[in-house]
Amino acid sequence: MKLKETLNLGQTDFAMRANLPTKEVVLQKEWEDANIYQQIQAKNADKPTYVLHDGPPYANGKIHMGHALNKISKDIIIRSKSMSGFRSPYVPGWDTHGLPIESALTKQEGVDRKSMSVVEFRKLCQEYALRQVEGQKADFKRLGVTGEWNNPYLTLAPEYEAAQIRIFGQMAAKGYIYKGLKPIYWSPSSESSLAEAEVEYADVTSPSIYVAFKVKDGKGIVPEKAEFVIWTTTPWTLPANLGISVSPVASYAQVKVGDRHFIVAQDLLESLAQTLNWEDYQVEAHYQGQDLDRLTAWHPFYERESLLMVGDHVTLDAGTGLVHTAPGHGEDDYHIGKAYGLDILSPLDNQGHYTHEAPGLEGIFYAKGNKLVVELLKEKGALLSYSEFVHSYPHDWRTKKPVIYRATPQWFASIDKFREELLEAIETQVKWYHPSGQPRIYNMIRDRGDWVISRQRAWGVPLPIFYAENGEAILTAETVEHVATLFETHGSNVWFERDAKDLLPEGFTHPSSPNGKFTKETDIMDVWFDSGTSYAGVLEARDYLTFPADLYLEGSDQYRGWFNSSFTTSVAAKGVPPYKAVLSQGFVLDGKGNKMSKSLGNVIVPEEVMNELGADIIRLWVLSVDSESDVRISKDILKQIAEAYRKIRNTIRFMLSHVSDFDPSKDTVAFEDLRPVDQYMTAKFKLFVNDLLSAYDKFEFASIYKKVINFMTVDLSAFYLDFAKDVLYIEAPNSLPRRQMQTVIYGILRDLLPLLTPVLLHTMEEAWKELPGVEGYVQLAEFPQAVDGTAYQALVDQWKLFFHVQQGVQKALEEAKNAEQDPIKKSFEAAVTLYVNEEQAKALKALSQDLDQLLIVSHLDLVTTPAPDHALVLDDYAVSVSRAQGHVCERCRAVRPEVGTIAEAPTLCHRCHQIVKTHYPAYFEAE
Repeated sequence: MKLKETLNLGQTDFAMRANLPTKEVVLQKEWEDANIYQQIQAKNADKPTYVLHDGPPYANGKIHMGHALNKISKDIIIRSKSMSGFRSPYVPGWDTHGLPIESALTKQEGVDRKSMSVVEFRKLCQEYALRQVEGQKADFKRLGVTGEWNNPYLTLAPEYEAAQIRIFGQMAAKGYIYKGLKPIYWSPSSESSLAEAEVEYADVTSPSIYVAFKVKDGKGIVPEKAEFVIWTTTPWTLPANLGISVSPVASYAQVKVGDRHFIVAQDLLESLAQTLNWEDYQVEAHYQGQDLDRLTAWHPFYERESLLMVGDHVTLDAGTGLVHTAPGHGEDDYHIGKAYGLDILSPLDNQGHYTHEAPGLEGIFYAKGNKLVVELLKEKGALLSYSEFVHSYPHDWRTKKPVIYRATPQWFASIDKFREELLEAIETQVKWYHPSGQPRIYNMIRDRGDWVISRQRAWGVPLPIFYAENGEAILTAETVEHVATLFETHGSNVWFERDAKDLLPEGFTHPSSPNGKFTKETDIMDVWFDSGTSYAGVLEARDYLTFPADLYLEGSDQYRGWFNSSFTTSVAAKGVPPYKAVLSQGFVLDGKGNKMSKSLGNVIVPEEVMNELGADIIRLWVLSVDSESDVRISKDILKQIAEAYRKIRNTIRFMLSHVSDFDPSKDTVAFEDLRPVDQYMTAKFKLFVNDLLSAYDKFEFASIYKKVINFMTVDLSAFYLDFAKDVLYIEAPNSLPRRQMQTVIYGILRDLLPLLTPVLLHTMEEAWKELPGVEGYVQLAEFPQAVDGTAYQALVDQWKLFFHVQQGVQKALEEAKNAEQDPIKKSFEAAVTLYVNEEQAKALKALSQDLDQLLIVSHLDLVTTPAPDHALVLDDYAVSVSRAQGHVCERCRAVRPEVGTIAEAPTLCHRCHQIVKTHYPAYFEAE
């Protein structure tokens, strides 16, 4: 028998090499075959319900790291709730309507939209969307995300569309839906109206011009030789000018410059003189803004008048104090124009080209109109100054091209009519986890205008509105419910397949259609109305879910998107928010904090990471980042995460290998019979569990990561498991010290593996299979319960002195290792003397009779005499290190004086001799 065979070297099939890309796929197939998700739901059937409602990603393209952050974060929460006393079903969903799918068909797949009917095109859109759903679904499942993948919700599903129509009907019944002609965001590149949530800002270079409008009728107040000066950065809107707005409380000066007479705000005169190079000017007269009301001016290049109007929206922050007003191209312009009875003129078509209402510019794209309008102004002598400047301008978030403000007939949801209900609900009915969440959505809803809900597209849910013979809109509870029922049975394509009369209830009549003829609306709903009614199509539609949801979790951009639209429609239709709490996350950037883009070559693709490192590495990265703000990812960051994973895995592997011969039903040692150090480690772990449970409950992922890494590397690897080798390897298999440590290690594993399962589910499932005394899947296990930590904290506090002196010992050992003469390279070669006071000596001895073992040195003396000069003096104690006397024991590697004196075992120390002689007599027989 060899001496090595007398050691407990530990055994486990939990491999050091993770090989996650291969193992994860095998495990996922096993879980799918075993219906693990259904088993989890069955296990938790009678528990309180916790619903995290999935915000639907858009069904277009491969998933990116933003998707991974979002879906894994949700999965961590769902799994932690499912393992801590809740029934937490998860229904994933997809947003399947909208312009990007239409564009993908025409641009990527070469579909000729104009060669087919709307119904044919919509069917192609549906097929494309469903293909995208399947592709993204496979990637989400590969990330380890659990849920009802066989029964997700899709916004194109007939039952979902029907629920959406019914919410629309409820809002209409309350008077919140109306049709109006007013300026809205319009995207010429998409040929559709946009909601505020579909607009993003980017820098552009725009013209900055000052224009003179000659007085037409000064009504005896202003001479007709005078000219009103306006400033604008949108020359292309001048063909739509119908007025000039002034401030009622501002003072205006008439100044003579050469042979011209200009009127501008008095407070801006000095700065304007510099801008317009008025080197020599004379103030001729002053007017109050109110005095200018209803005077008229000549349009600078059309034979029509512009009305002077008084408006509170006019400020003196910039410009001239006189504001160019085109009611068809600005919100303030619209409101003052309506008040003064002006027409709402918007001489552009859906593609942004001028119409016949802009003579001389017909067919020209509005952006090119800037240059042509400036030339017209020059010809007429109306242009006083031209320059260019860079500023932030609204863009279509899909096409990335500029949008315009344009008046068109649209359907709106009135926010004004229930704004106060919305604001009150924000403050009193929802928990906003992000510190800026509440003020952000509050300010948005406080300041937002009415919601444009109509879109001039084909792929979406039709507005269920009919028109009578005289053009009157028909939107009644009866017609809406009939359409909803048709959609529920046939899907929304039926709207385009049938004539209006076949979509109305049988025998339907209306006083405005005496001949029984009807037409139907051709616009579809804003896709934010689609996803924004998911609570009705999912939470209320499935009896195992609850409304309102306990949590919505999405990116921070959703305060203007899904959080907002869902909140608005729910409060409008139901009187309550659709969620009890909202958690938002930042965006995923590259390692330098830049946005990822193919052109920069900094894109990290989840699929590639999973194939190279495994899904558990991405999941650990999600845990590690503080997603309250923007987060970063790069290959270097993933390498760091992979290294942290390796430490976690190897620590678990070491622990598993040393409980392989431990039967928890027979070998467990009661807490009161453990050594003080084992009780300390148990107490430390109990407090760690409490911290983790609290962090899970508060969704503090980064805190969990830090606590796990610290516990595994500092408390376990660097301390308990480090000195444990002298017990686990060396002591007899069934000895009390070994069983004491195995009891602690097993107890930690038994609770730690479930605690880490919501994050590292593949790795923990693999480890669970190697843990004695447990059965089934770790995903079906429960989290350990939180405990009263008072007694445990008191026990941990007793060890502060030990770790205080341990630091000094380690420092002294490091100095001895680096000594020029006779360096002591290994701690087991050292003998340490600790110079402490009486109280410290007593306290340390009470902690352990084997302090040398805990400090991993061969000999330790505790003395209360003054320290010699050569000792390392620290705050309240001192340490000296010398070479341990004796020889190295071949079995335990400690230096002992008796090694070489035992005739029967000259290479062993007394301890190892006794263990081998008692438990491995064959070793000596072989000798």
